[in-house]
Amino acid sequence: MNSNIDFKNITYLKGGNDKQRHVYEVLSKNEIMTILNEFDPILVGTIPINIDIENSDLDIVCHFTDKHSIEKLLVREFGTAERFKIWKNTSQESLAIVANFFMDGFEIEIFGQNVPTVNQRAYRHMIIEHNLLLEHGDEFRKRIIKLKEKGYKTEPAFAIELGLKGDPYEALLELEK
Repeated sequence: MNSNIDFKNITYLKGGNDKQRHVYEVLSKNEIMTILNEFDPILVGTIPINIDIENSDLDIVCHFTDKHSIEKLLVREFGTAERFKIWKNTSQESLAIVANFFMDGFEIEIFGQNVPTVNQRAYRHMIIEHNLLLEHGDEFRKRIIKLKEKGYKTEPAFAIELGLKGDPYEALLELEK
């Protein structure tokens, strides 16, 4: 795995595994990142760092300053997509607008907050996890995937493998320092 990946630009996916290349094709063909461009979109989650499992979705974080503008864009551009739904998530540290739909065989979730994308938890977790995968090697990566296949979410899987205590999402962020 390359340590110098610019996750802010999806072109790195072109040089990845089969699924990553397919994701690049789907995102490019449907112009998803272009449509979302004004909201600084970043593909996050397990696929960019090669710990995805069969049913992993495409998670895209976005930054908005006006929640109405992102809501309108999501409905206008993706509202006719298969199983489209949109909602407000107030369980985060700041309001999130979330859209979920299916396109070309992938479940896609777009998560917008009034927080710069590189400061959002999902992006920060992915960068920490990427660095841990580089540090601990391929056997570690395979153990993470096995835990995910058993039903564990990503952050709890890392916490188990690393012996982290407490809330796995917070514990991982502690490793950022």
